Formats: sequence, C-alpha cells, structure tokens
Amino acid sequence: MMPAALEVLASPRRREILRLVWNEELAAGTIHRAMPDVTFGAVSLQLRALVEAGLVEARAEQRHRFYRARREAFGPVAEILERMWDDKLWKLKLAAELEETRRGPKPRRNRTTKKRSGKRGR
Repeated sequence: MMPAALEVLASPRRREILRLVWNEELAAGTIHRAMPDVTFGAVSLQLRALVEAGLVEARAEQRHRFYRARREAFGPVAEILERMWDDKLWKLKLAAELEETRRGPKPRRNRTTKKRSGKRGR
C-alpha cells in the first residue's frame, strides 16, 4: 500500500466505511444509514477520498452510486484489517474514536432526578 492510502485510512470514519463495503457492494444511501450520526454529504466526501486513494471502486447505476472495496489494492494488509475488524477491542476503540470525531452537540444523557417531597421557601 502506498503512504497516501495509509493516510486515508487514518480516519476512523473511512475505516468504518471500508469495513462496510469490504465484503459487499453497497449504495451510498445504505452506507449513510449505517452511520446515522454523519450527514450524507460527509459520507460522500469520505467515499470520494477512498475512491481517489484507489481503495474503493464506485459504480453508477441510474441515479445511484454503489461502492465496493478493492481488496486487491491492500495486499497483505487485507488480512490484518480483517482480523482487526473481528476483534472486540477494536470495535470498542472504533466507537470511542467515532464519538471523539463527532461534530455538533454531544447527545444528552437521560438523568433521573429525584423529586423533592416538600416545597421550600413558602
């Protein structure tokens, strides 16, 4: 793999997209639905970077675009990626990285509050 391709894989979102299209061809909309915290435009930009790096191929069919990993482009790194994606700790790491790179307001946690039984100050 070329250094530019490795730079593309530095993004946790791109790695997640690559994992999604590793074994099957998926439409851009399907990829977007698998990443609900990211806009379609952001997914499109990540896909473009993967295509330009030669790691993913795109196919147009009418108004839709379909993406599939170019596994042969990875050489021996392909096996390492597959093992990594099967690893439970990697999945936890990915979740943490995705949360860290998430843009916009952080989701609010539902906190249960205790109601006070008496009125004060009256």
